[in-house]
Amino acid sequence: MRISRLAATTATIAASALVLSACAAPQSEVVEGSSITVAWNQPFYSYNANTSFANATANANIIYMTNAGFNYYNNEPALVRDESFGTYEVVSEDPLTVTYTINDDTQWSDGVAVDAADMLLAWVANTGRLNTPDFDPSEFTDPETGEFTDEYPTDVVYFDGSLGTGLDLTAFPEFDGKTMTLTYDEFFVDWELVFGVGVPAHIVASRALDIEDPAEAKQALIDAVVNEDTEALAAISSFWNSGFNFTEMPEDTGLVVGSGPYTITDFVADQYITMTANENYRGDNLPAIEEVTVRFISDPLAAVQALANGEVDIISPQATADVADALAALDDVTVLGGEEAVYEHIDLSFANSKNGTFDNPLLREAFLKTIPRQQIVDTLIQPLNPEAQVRNSQLFLPGAPGYDETVANNGMSNFTDVDIEGAQALIAEAGVTDPAVCILYASNNPRRVNEFALIQASATEAGFVIEDCGSPEWGGLLGTPGAYDATFFGWQSTSLGVTNSSPTFRTGGINNLNSYSNTEVDALLDELDVTLDAERQIEIQVEIDKLLMDDFYGLTIFQFPAVTAFSDRVTNVEPGPLSPTIFWNVWDWEPTENN
Repeated sequence: MRISRLAATTATIAASALVLSACAAPQSEVVEGSSITVAWNQPFYSYNANTSFANATANANIIYMTNAGFNYYNNEPALVRDESFGTYEVVSEDPLTVTYTINDDTQWSDGVAVDAADMLLAWVANTGRLNTPDFDPSEFTDPETGEFTDEYPTDVVYFDGSLGTGLDLTAFPEFDGKTMTLTYDEFFVDWELVFGVGVPAHIVASRALDIEDPAEAKQALIDAVVNEDTEALAAISSFWNSGFNFTEMPEDTGLVVGSGPYTITDFVADQYITMTANENYRGDNLPAIEEVTVRFISDPLAAVQALANGEVDIISPQATADVADALAALDDVTVLGGEEAVYEHIDLSFANSKNGTFDNPLLREAFLKTIPRQQIVDTLIQPLNPEAQVRNSQLFLPGAPGYDETVANNGMSNFTDVDIEGAQALIAEAGVTDPAVCILYASNNPRRVNEFALIQASATEAGFVIEDCGSPEWGGLLGTPGAYDATFFGWQSTSLGVTNSSPTFRTGGINNLNSYSNTEVDALLDELDVTLDAERQIEIQVEIDKLLMDDFYGLTIFQFPAVTAFSDRVTNVEPGPLSPTIFWNVWDWEPTENN
């Protein structure tokens, strides 16, 4: 990580903190009394998806609907600038300098202005620039929940933010009122994707520093960052990390303050979360439906049944042959297929695991030889998509430029067929007997339960002792020290950026959930960050793909088939391949006469 010393300057934006626009609000398009219910397979559990604990699609969906930003992806997919929220422009290319300006009338749902204090908080949290050096949070992470424990120290500064995404290449920003200017040490190829406003600064600072007035709270946060006030920053970072984690409607309604077209109004643990049109939203993406409820239904067939019963209006379950057959039998339902930008993979923990088994590369290789990837695809995916194939790259989408080249080079295709004898020989060479492997997965997901059964049977035959560490709360446990040895789940792409995978494989990256570290990979990722030539970008990724396989990082398994179905009570549902998939144009959904 590149470190730049903070400038010893002061700034104030307090005057803008409570200023409301004198302009008239856009005309509301909400149909009074209209409501839609959507089924999703995992409960919401945190309003700050920029932390490693909360970095999950289930959280990102809700946050997307309740917060606005400088841009978003449509379903083409293409990046769309939302200039009704704010604007950004490159003011210099050497060095790369970008100025962000939030519109005068952009505000939080509680009426407080969105401004540079919010951007400064996002910057300091997602660069880790002021984090206490050498602090290791793993000592204070609960292996049962994935959250920080009560023993977490109160005198350290540690923002558990989106590290390794490119924002760390920026110097301390210049800011004033509703503008912020970022200057990069080097030209970052995906600069347009790395910065946005996260949680509200006035909420964080007021709770962390016990300051009631929003303007004073914002100024206290600015002072803490500019002056490197360790005591204040310790409290601010601790609240930023954990203060927005909740699994039911919080008593402190400030925790659900957002800037988007909807705001959270009801939340029942493990059942549903409801959002209502935000009266203080001033952007262009005005919703037509007054109330959107997301029900948590983990079983795909149960989601289909809920759609058939009229209990939900939109579903996007994990696609299986049974789901397809059940949907085909329904009347007054539109079914859309396709392929998602999600791929199933299994990762091995390189350190801080439950049993330490995969600290040994021989055992990593042996275990990968037992993964029945072809059987998983044949059994679980091909009945729905006969053309489905095993995916053989960590970085390239099948069919994309570079995919065939990397498959011929990285060696992953050598692990398509199970090799029990080869695995047994490697276990013997490692000099261990009955190596234990705790596997984390979504135990409330039928397809994942079937996958686990296939992996367990194969690995057991080779001599591994497989521990069932499946959990309904698997998402919060990802990256938790001591919780597991291997895990399989789906990575959901959030952008088309060439550096999209960087936080997964970079040492210390927010998506690096298995303590992987390779200096060659880090150096190549650094080069990729600043490489504009498309051919060289592919070459770098091909090199990384092979290094990952040389380290027996893990295996990719298949690309997700997609299915979305919706009733005749709603129109304009047009799912996209990137996160947040079905929700990307929630403001375009319209109720029908049947609503």
